[in-house]
Amino acid sequence: MKLSLKQSAPFVILLTVAVFALFIPLKPNFDLGTYNAADVAFLLVATALVFLMTPGLAFFYGGMVHRKNVLSTMIKSVVAAGVITVLWVVVGFSLAFGESINGLIGSPSTFAFFQNVNSGAPWSLAPTIPITLFALFQLMFAIITPGLVVGAVAERIRFTSYILFIVMFAIFVYSPLAHWTWHPDGVLFKMGVLDFAGGTVVHISAGMAALAGALVLKRRKVHQEHQEIPPANIPYVLIGTGLLWFGWFGFNGGSALGANSLAVSAFATTNIAAGAAGLSWMFFDVLRGKKPSVLGFCIGAVVGLVAITPGAGFVSIPASIFIGAIAAVTSNLVVVWKSKTSLDDTLDVFPCHGVGGIVGMLLTGVFATKTVNAAGVDGLFYGNPEFFITQLKGATIVIIFSFVMSFAIFKVINLIQPIRVSSEEEEEGLDASQHNEKYLQGTLVVTTSTVGIDIDSVPTNLKVS
Repeated sequence: MKLSLKQSAPFVILLTVAVFALFIPLKPNFDLGTYNAADVAFLLVATALVFLMTPGLAFFYGGMVHRKNVLSTMIKSVVAAGVITVLWVVVGFSLAFGESINGLIGSPSTFAFFQNVNSGAPWSLAPTIPITLFALFQLMFAIITPGLVVGAVAERIRFTSYILFIVMFAIFVYSPLAHWTWHPDGVLFKMGVLDFAGGTVVHISAGMAALAGALVLKRRKVHQEHQEIPPANIPYVLIGTGLLWFGWFGFNGGSALGANSLAVSAFATTNIAAGAAGLSWMFFDVLRGKKPSVLGFCIGAVVGLVAITPGAGFVSIPASIFIGAIAAVTSNLVVVWKSKTSLDDTLDVFPCHGVGGIVGMLLTGVFATKTVNAAGVDGLFYGNPEFFITQLKGATIVIIFSFVMSFAIFKVINLIQPIRVSSEEEEEGLDASQHNEKYLQGTLVVTTSTVGIDIDSVPTNLKVS
């Protein structure tokens, strides 16, 4: 078989990085006995919880698409765990948290190939844990962010093009935003913008990238024909929601960077906002004449988790109920509006993550209080309108930057190779056309009247001639 340059390039690049890594000099671990064992244990668990969100997202998205695209959708979420992990070690962590270059980006050489990580002093804002643990915790955020974009471009983007998107998005969008927001010398950090766990860095950036991707890839054939596609597996969506909700305790609680009362507060606001949002979405659907649905509660709960993320460690527990409820209604209305347009955001990533993140950032500007977090700021509700304006400016900057850069990335990829599958591949389904696999391979098909076997899904060696 003759391989093209495009086919061989990914493996050659990975092999080159692997060989080069063998020559990185080793240094002893940094340890002056200053670490707190409880904080280390807590952050190890939180890191694992955030990682669990990635397969959770795969189930969440995979259950909502057409059954011929289930596997292709799920792998696009999970493959980021491989791509971003390697990229983060090589250069990503340096770009996000390395020595600041004018507050815009970290120096690529600061932590290249994780040099000066094991041997380095703790991160300035997390002095009780090793910087290696801080780097791994941040890695999990970097993994799930491009995975969120999958839902907007599902059922029509080429797998290889999506891999290229992950790399470019991580370098040119995610890492700069992480630096701006969470590095003490970052431009947004210095502006006074507060984002406890990723309202801007993760959700607004992914939501705007989703909008850009949907515009560049244009509409699916089924969307043009106004065909209603039934979800492949609603129990998958429920499982995914549970895993995301569970993992979000690490996402927000772990962002306190220690086993302390702030982590407990963030844990509480996370759960309460999700519950309020799930109910709000479901009950609002009933007001619109629909029946309460599993999908409605699940989507609403995730929107609540998104919205509370930037303020989880800055707002009170009662305020989290309001934030969850309002965010769910707002996103629901945007989904209704989107359904009346030609925008084909397959799984409503922009309305849920983009809009949810924006609402969360602005409401953090309203309800943040020093009573919860002395290192924070009082918001509009507590007599400080200036902070609300700061949050509005920060969100606006991130919206514009994320959309413009992501739109450019999708366009550049399309110049390198077709970003969208052919109409024949789209009709066949991406599971088969991109991966030569089938979601229902070897399974029974059960109907209300009979139990039969899907002949097309039975392996050839088991068919009776």
